[in-house]
Amino acid sequence: MKFDAPATTNPIDRQCFIGQPLDRIEGQLKVTGSAPYAYERHGVVPDQAYGYIIGAGIAKGRIKAMDLDAARAAPGVLGIVTSANAGKLGKGKRNTARLLGGPEIEHYDQAIAIVVAESFEMARAAALLIRPDYEAQPGQFDLAAAQERAVKPESGDPDSAFGDFARDYAQAPVTLDETYTTPDQSHAMMEPHASIAAWKDGAVTIWTSNQMIAWGKADVAETLGLPPEKVRLDSPYVGGGFGGKLFLRADCILAALAAREVGRPVKVALTRPMIFNNTTHRPATRQRIRLGAAPDGRLLAIAHESWSGNLPDGATETAVHQTRLLYAAPGRLTRTRLARLDLPEGNAMRAPGEASGLMALEVAMDEMAERLGMDPVQFRILNDTQLDPENPERPFSQRHLVECLKRGAQRFGWAQRQAKPGQRREGGAFIGLGVAAGIRNNLLTKSAARVRLTRDCRLIVETDMTDIGTGSYTIIAQTAAEMLGVPMAQVEVRLGDSDSPVSAGSGGQWGRTTRPLAYTPPALRCASRSSRGWG
Repeated sequence: MKFDAPATTNPIDRQCFIGQPLDRIEGQLKVTGSAPYAYERHGVVPDQAYGYIIGAGIAKGRIKAMDLDAARAAPGVLGIVTSANAGKLGKGKRNTARLLGGPEIEHYDQAIAIVVAESFEMARAAALLIRPDYEAQPGQFDLAAAQERAVKPESGDPDSAFGDFARDYAQAPVTLDETYTTPDQSHAMMEPHASIAAWKDGAVTIWTSNQMIAWGKADVAETLGLPPEKVRLDSPYVGGGFGGKLFLRADCILAALAAREVGRPVKVALTRPMIFNNTTHRPATRQRIRLGAAPDGRLLAIAHESWSGNLPDGATETAVHQTRLLYAAPGRLTRTRLARLDLPEGNAMRAPGEASGLMALEVAMDEMAERLGMDPVQFRILNDTQLDPENPERPFSQRHLVECLKRGAQRFGWAQRQAKPGQRREGGAFIGLGVAAGIRNNLLTKSAARVRLTRDCRLIVETDMTDIGTGSYTIIAQTAAEMLGVPMAQVEVRLGDSDSPVSAGSGGQWGRTTRPLAYTPPALRCASRSSRGWG
């Protein structure tokens, strides 16, 4: 379906449920502690044992030997899995590091073993008895030191150019050339990464916490060497993800390996320190931004170059991508370079690249406004664009940055702002006003759902879409009720099961940007929220 023309009127335009101040369907479950999060799903399968993961004590090198005797003999221990007895493991398409390390170690705290016991405390106590013998090797851990050896990535559209940046920058009356840095950052979502795994007839079911069910299912199958139909993931509630649960993680694979080893269901949760090192993090960046402007504030040239690090085969931080779209300038240049670093893998975290890239760009815009002696709001308004600056044949379908800046300035009292620092106090605090713009390119992907009408006129919607606290249950129920003319009370939404149709998943703002098809059921009219039947 192409959205290249204005949509005609369809049932969603009535807004009987869409846009109304309704209680969230899942709200009561969450505030009462009844929503079933991964580690707490005690009743999905009986006789659950507990797994405890240990991580590597070196940042790079190999395991020469691992003494497991004391751990095996500890009270309550049912089994131990390491790379030596895990069998042949693949690596998921979306994983950079192996989820079970050994004998080679790729980064500090990489999972190297899981101990399974009758209780969590028994598993943890036994895990602390394991004594790995390491052979440490030199590694690369500092981006600044590795910057000169950074290379152009082979994929991912790393560079762009439009016009003649070098000429326009050289001729610009006012210029800026600055380098900005951002640090490595890690997630700390409320719910830890956790999984419960159980096998039956050669197939594995994993109750887990994952944002993208179809991706997870495919990568479990790839890692364990199973046909996809032998893998089921179930994740009805995710207690925060922010990109850290987009991809298959060690808790999921090690729960499956441990359950297969001991012949019982096993539950596993990553400890907070292990989350920092066994999930994706935002890699550090070094960014050079050059701006050239005319005295009246019009940008003539803009260049944004970024360096970040990752493990071999890892991706770069996409810090320059928003600069390709946000401001107009005839001469343009962006470059992305990748340095090999022996750190936990870098990937999505609360927007891939935009957070670190926009920080640098917007600081540079403020600094250029100061050099021009120009109000930073007006500077941004002057350099707005209604066209893709690198592809002028592609206009924005909607872009309201100027309106946003003007309305924000009015509401925040921007006219009373004093540009010189330290001019305004409230009590013992200095008060300042600042401005920054943001943009994210619109990413679209297809989604599917199965909708069933029961004999008692209940509407059941099933999809592998997940809820990470964003209200997916309520949004989907509102949409179904609106489009099909049934009361919200008659709609049941079932999410997060890989046996359901594949959705966009909870990543890249996909969940809320799904647009319904223009379909009008016959003789449809608005249903009362208290109605028991069809509208």
